[in-house]
Amino acid sequence: MTKKIFRSFILIASITLISCILLFLGVLYNYFEKQLTGELKNQAVYISQGLENEGIFYFDNLDPTDNRITWIDSDGKVLYDNEADIAKMENHAGRKEFIEALQKGTGVSIRYSSTLSEKTIYFAQKLEDGTIIRVSNTQYTVWNLVFGMLPPILMIIIIIIILSAVFASGMSKRIVRPINEIDLENPENNEVYEELSPLLAKINSLNKDISMRISDANRKQHEFSMITENMREGLIITDSQTDILSYNTSVLKFFDIQEDIKNKNILTLNRSEKFRKAIYTALNGQHSDQILVLHDHYYQVITNPVFNNKDISGIVMVIMDVTEKEKRDLLRREFTSNVSHELKTPLTGIYGTSEIIMNGMVKAEDIPKFAENIYKESGRLITLINDIIKLSQLDEGSIPEEKAPVDLYKIAEDMIGLLKNEAQQKNVSVALMGESAEVMGIRRILEEMVYNLCDNAIKYNRENGKVTVSVTSEEGKIKLSVSDTGIGIPLVYRDRVFERFYRVDKSRSKEIGGTGLGLSIVKHAAAYHGAAISLESTMDVGTRITICWD
Repeated sequence: MTKKIFRSFILIASITLISCILLFLGVLYNYFEKQLTGELKNQAVYISQGLENEGIFYFDNLDPTDNRITWIDSDGKVLYDNEADIAKMENHAGRKEFIEALQKGTGVSIRYSSTLSEKTIYFAQKLEDGTIIRVSNTQYTVWNLVFGMLPPILMIIIIIIILSAVFASGMSKRIVRPINEIDLENPENNEVYEELSPLLAKINSLNKDISMRISDANRKQHEFSMITENMREGLIITDSQTDILSYNTSVLKFFDIQEDIKNKNILTLNRSEKFRKAIYTALNGQHSDQILVLHDHYYQVITNPVFNNKDISGIVMVIMDVTEKEKRDLLRREFTSNVSHELKTPLTGIYGTSEIIMNGMVKAEDIPKFAENIYKESGRLITLINDIIKLSQLDEGSIPEEKAPVDLYKIAEDMIGLLKNEAQQKNVSVALMGESAEVMGIRRILEEMVYNLCDNAIKYNRENGKVTVSVTSEEGKIKLSVSDTGIGIPLVYRDRVFERFYRVDKSRSKEIGGTGLGLSIVKHAAAYHGAAISLESTMDVGTRITICWD
């Protein structure tokens, strides 16, 4: 702005200076022209009086002069000229000043010479005898005058422009300084030119409006950040080039990333086929729903395009951890498959045995043996169905009985009594330790839980092994612990032994028997009673399962 004002000052000063010089020369030139015309008139009047008094002899005594004097007869014939031979001069009857003098008594005319760049002023005076005395002189044109004075004029112009530049520089800085010092944050507190007051008032109004908008935008951004940061789901927003514009911390956790990923391409997070398909589907303007597996977790990746009119300006991706759901679905499928398999085995035996009997292919003495087989398989089937019903009730929390105080020590003692024969068959000793301890629970569920723990400890023990059942109460915590000296559970299987129908050694499942739901019932029974379950096992040393009530 300072430069613009400076240039404006210099331009105005230059134009003003040149205009003044030209105007001055014009006025001066006109003044000299009038002066010359007046001198010519005076001399013409003076000569007219002399001619009238002395006649042509007056010219003999006329003093030398710079003016040209011509005496013209009334018919235009030149009678006298002080500079030219009258014999060679043409008739002047057609001259403008001559005609005007005949008609009005005086006449003036100006004739220009383009070749000499000068003009001649003629003044004619009519005498009493009808003759005309004409006096003329030459004057240079205004341009000749300008060119003649050009050096001093240029010198004046240069000096004035230099002075103007100095003053314009200082003036422009002084003009701009108050503007540069305006506090735009608080425009109403500035003392500047009165002409700027409307502008400052407008700026103040705009500042307030912008401040309100920024405050509103910050509030909305804060709300958005609070919402997205507290989302368990991951959220990513990208532009049309798939560069990340915004994300929440859940995304970093899902993809196990520690650094800032803003402005990075979304494909740097994962380049799997399903992830790329989700992105490119959204970029093509379609909804996408993919399941992505990362670090033993299942993630549902939902992408949608963001439209600006009809153009796609980006995508929104929502990532949800569906590991539990997927695992439940997997367990449900496995459970369905296992139930089908477990039901099919006894039913096939019952069906085959009854078909043989129905067709009369069994001897009378073998019928009790076949009937026993049907009885065992039916019992196995009923046990399986009962276990499934128990698990279903525990899952749904639909146990019909009410919880009541139950002595865990007494239950353990009773269950050990029921398993006495089974323990004796394997030469496994069972010992009960501890003291009486009551918990709030449902007796038959707790009995089933303790029975299954002891039954497993006996079944998976070695010959001449030992099972120890302990019930303790310490610092408000009640613990039920069942340990054995059996084969132990490999580390890779310890997280799965509580799954339904899961067996570590499937080859021994028929030999050992059972439905494969025992430990699953234990786990769900403990959870139903608000207890925590833990497992410790060492290969070829034994296993301990502890259930703890706080």
